[in-house]
Amino acid sequence: MNWFDAVCHAFSTLSLGGFSTHDASIGRFDSPAIEAVLIVFMLVAAMNFSRHFIAWQQKSLRTYLGDVEARALLLIIGVSTLGLALIIWSEGVYPSLQTSLRHVAFNLVSIATDCGLVSQDYAAWPMSAPMWILMLSSYCANTGSTGGGIKMFRALVLFQQAGRELQLLVHPQAVAPVRVGGPVVQNRIVFAVLAFVVLYFATVVALTFALLLSGLDFLTAFSAIIACINIAGPGLGQVGPAGNYQVLTDFQTWT
Repeated sequence: MNWFDAVCHAFSTLSLGGFSTHDASIGRFDSPAIEAVLIVFMLVAAMNFSRHFIAWQQKSLRTYLGDVEARALLLIIGVSTLGLALIIWSEGVYPSLQTSLRHVAFNLVSIATDCGLVSQDYAAWPMSAPMWILMLSSYCANTGSTGGGIKMFRALVLFQQAGRELQLLVHPQAVAPVRVGGPVVQNRIVFAVLAFVVLYFATVVALTFALLLSGLDFLTAFSAIIACINIAGPGLGQVGPAGNYQVLTDFQTWT
């Protein structure tokens, strides 16, 4: 990159804003090195910045191992990248597994962290891949990060709460506190998380139906709402990585 592109993409990456100086976004450069650097800093931006401050103070990376959100983020993205790369390679989208890993890794990290930079038209991949990538944008970003969505902490609380309810069905008298990374999460926080997530998905459903009533197809309507409410950028269908939101009517744009 030249200095101008480097500075603009540095701001865009660390803020997870997703804006590029070129219409083709990162695909314009076709550089594995550039993509690798951006992957690292998109992951940095999706983690809790207070954790970065602690790591800087202690001059050690071990502090990240104690962050349950960061561990979950890296695990989910790592497993998803490998799984989708194998699917895409088996479908013959790219000639080699290495190429599949490269393109899946960059675009998955970008959308999952709610950045929105793209290097490939991933909407042309087998539909399970872009849909899974879009779903990751709902919860992968950590609290205290620059990403959007419901945040990883709330997703972990919901997962633990679901496990507790199943345990109480079998053992009604059991004491089963919700824990995320060790400390017990108070019930009022669990209920607040449940209320937040209900409102989140109710908003997605309501706005998706509003776009469907306006004449938009389901894939474009649903993915546009998910992408916008998570601040992820590109969706699928008409607003996918190879297109933009200019195709929407005034009503659809306001929605």
